[in-house]
Amino acid sequence: MDVVDLARIADENSQTQNLELRLVAQVSGQLYARTTSRFPEALPLDLPVNIYSIQNQQQLVAVRTLRLGGPEMSLTVVADTGTLGRANNAFQQAFWLLLPITLLLALMAGWTVSGRLLAPVRQLEEAAREVGESGDLRRPLPLTGQGDELGLLARALQGTFGQLAQAREREQDFARAAAHDLRSPLAALTARVQGSLSQPRSAERYREDLQEIGTDLERLSALTTHLLLLSRDPGSVSKQPLALRPLAADAVDRARELDELADVDLEILPSGRDIQVMGDPVLLGQAVWNLVMNATRYGGGSPVLVQVEGRAEPAGPQAQITVSDEGPGVTPEVLAQLGQAFYRPDASRQGQASGGGHGLGLALARRAAEVHGGELQLSSTPGEGFVARLVLPALAELPAVDTPAAPAEPA
Repeated sequence: MDVVDLARIADENSQTQNLELRLVAQVSGQLYARTTSRFPEALPLDLPVNIYSIQNQQQLVAVRTLRLGGPEMSLTVVADTGTLGRANNAFQQAFWLLLPITLLLALMAGWTVSGRLLAPVRQLEEAAREVGESGDLRRPLPLTGQGDELGLLARALQGTFGQLAQAREREQDFARAAAHDLRSPLAALTARVQGSLSQPRSAERYREDLQEIGTDLERLSALTTHLLLLSRDPGSVSKQPLALRPLAADAVDRARELDELADVDLEILPSGRDIQVMGDPVLLGQAVWNLVMNATRYGGGSPVLVQVEGRAEPAGPQAQITVSDEGPGVTPEVLAQLGQAFYRPDASRQGQASGGGHGLGLALARRAAEVHGGELQLSSTPGEGFVARLVLPALAELPAVDTPAAPAEPA
């Protein structure tokens, strides 16, 4: 095989064009070699089969044995690795040159992106800090209209601030109410005590003074109870399955005990026989009692009817306690303001008041209804009586109540 043949074999494939070949054959103990034109002359003919690296010339040498049926031959292939080395050096130079630039660009991009992402967070943080410094818990927060996670966080903060504002307003209302309505009874009580002690009196006169002082103390106790119930946080109300019939019956019995001449009747409609709600017995009991007392106090001595019933509504079953009288009623202007704390009409039903009130009875009933997810409905026509209806969500399933149904009872 001549040089031309080896060169043609190397040039037939683009991947082997840069290879230098040498074919060595041993015939009769003599070594005969054929090489390509640029094959290194310094390589011995009897190189063992292996792979060698020529460092100074950046060449890789591979020796293999060929068995083609004739004399034993060895093929030596020399590959120039200088191109790979130069490419590797160029790559390393480019890498170390571009690495700082890439890191700088990545840092700038990260700073820009993080700044844009954190800008809404900083905006929300600044708004929350301003709310805390100003004390205006109802100030609108930014980002509440967005639908992402930051929007959810902003709406959660807005709701939390709103609940805190409500709690603070209840505390402020309670403090103002206590200062407003406790001042007069306390002043009257102090005056009675000082008057009793100012000069010697008979035992009968002392007894009368003590009775008047006891009346003032009862009014103070009732007022304090109303104020405390009005200031209760809805989250602190302990609710349990509660039958409304015993609450109404207890309110009617108490009204009859206070005034033997009071014409107060209780009527349990068939739909209200076993009606129950999830409620606080103390709060709802006081609300029903206030409605009954409002009717007996301002109804002009007319009959008072307390009804308990259940109604099926599209939104779900409802329980209702209705307290109605046949008294003078109120005008639409007065009716629109009833249920507001400390509102007491100057006329219309006020003249029939026995002992006066603090303007908190209907306010407490309305507050109790709201806390329990219901409402207090008031209706009246001058000269045709007054109707107060406490509407509450009823339990879907009504467990049986052990107490038998109470029919309408005459006074």
